[in-house]
Amino acid sequence: MTFRFAERVQAIQPSPTLAVSDRARALRQQGFDVVDLGGGDPDFATPKHICDAAAEALARGETHYVAGAGIPPLREAIARKLREDNGIDVDPAAIIVTPGGKSALFSAILALVGPGDDILVFDPAWVSYEPIATVAGAGTVHVPLDPADNYRMTREAIEACLTRQTKLMIVNSPNNPTGRVLTTEELDAITTVAIEHDLLVFSDEIYEKILYDGHRHVSLAALPGMAERTLTFNGLSKAYAMTGWRLGFIAGPLALIKQIMKIHSHSVTCATSFAQYGGVAALTGPQEFIGTMVEAWDRRRHLITSGLSAIPGIHCPLPEGAFYAFADVSGTGMSGQQVAKLLIDEAQVGVTPGDAFGTVSANHIRLSFANSDELIRKALERIAAVFRG
Repeated sequence: MTFRFAERVQAIQPSPTLAVSDRARALRQQGFDVVDLGGGDPDFATPKHICDAAAEALARGETHYVAGAGIPPLREAIARKLREDNGIDVDPAAIIVTPGGKSALFSAILALVGPGDDILVFDPAWVSYEPIATVAGAGTVHVPLDPADNYRMTREAIEACLTRQTKLMIVNSPNNPTGRVLTTEELDAITTVAIEHDLLVFSDEIYEKILYDGHRHVSLAALPGMAERTLTFNGLSKAYAMTGWRLGFIAGPLALIKQIMKIHSHSVTCATSFAQYGGVAALTGPQEFIGTMVEAWDRRRHLITSGLSAIPGIHCPLPEGAFYAFADVSGTGMSGQQVAKLLIDEAQVGVTPGDAFGTVSANHIRLSFANSDELIRKALERIAAVFRG
C-alpha cells in the first residue's frame, strides 16, 4: 500500500531526548551496561503519601471519567499553590489539569496560534516547543543567546527577532537545557517587549522548585501588566518525582483557557482520575522532601560539572537551576552530535547532543544529573576514558 503522510508529520522528527533514552533501553536489552544521562527523570521514588492517596482513590473506585479540566480538589490546590508560592491570583475555573506539561503546551499552542503566526523561542530551548508549533502550522523564530555571555536575554536581542507575525513568546526559567534562572533585568526586558508589542507569553515553570546558590524564581504572570497576557505552565513531574504519573497544568486568563479546553477535550478527555488524587496529596501534603532532593542534586551538579571540566576539551559551567549540565565540547574538535555518538557507541553513556535544543549549541551536550552519585561517577569515568584514548 502506498500511503501519503501529512505534511505536518513529515516536517518534524521524534523527540531527540526520548530517542536517547530509547537507544539506551535497546542497548540494555542487548546486554550492554548503559548509563543513560539523556532524560530528565528524577531517580527518587514518588513520596509514599502521594502513592497512598492514589491507591486509596483506586480502592474506592475512582477509575472513571472526571471533569475534563480536572477534579475540583486538584484545581483548588493548584490555585492555592499559585497564590501562595507564585503570587498569581487565579480562579480554579481558569486552570486545566493535563496529562503532563507537554500535553498542556500542545493543547495551548494548537488553540492559540496557527498558519501566519510566529512563535518566539529563546535558543537554546526545550526540544518540543518548535515541533509543536510546526504541527500547529505556525512559524518559529529563534532568539539566539550567546553561551559566552551566559545566555543573557536583552530587550534589544528580543526586539531584533520580532516579525509582523509574532504572536507568542515562550519563556522557560529555570531553563532546560542551560540551567539559567532569569534575572530581574531579563524579566524586565521580557515584560517590556510583551506589553509594548502586545504579545502573548507562555511561562514554562516546570523546574521552579529546583534552584541553587540562592537563586529565586519569579513567575511572569505575577509581574505588573502580565497576568492578562500570560499562561503559566507547570506540573508535578520534576519537583515531586512523578514523571510517570503525567500530571501537568495550565493557568491563565479564562478567555484563553476556554479555547484551550476545546483542544484538550477532543484530545485527552481528562487526566487520569486516580492520579489526580495523588496530585492533591502532593500539593497539600509535606513539602520537605523537595529540599532533600534539591540537596542531592546540588551535590551532583558539582560532581558532574567538575568531572566534565577536568576532561581536556570540555568546559561545563554550574547550572543555576534544574538538573542538567550543559557542556561545551568544542575543545575536543568535535560537534555535540559527534561526541554524543562517540559516547553511546564507545562508552555506553547516553547524552543529548546540543543541536537538539537549537542552533547556538551545536558544540554542546546535555547530561542529566537526576541520577545517583554512583551512576554519575561511572559515566564520568567512562567519558574520561574515551577522551584519554
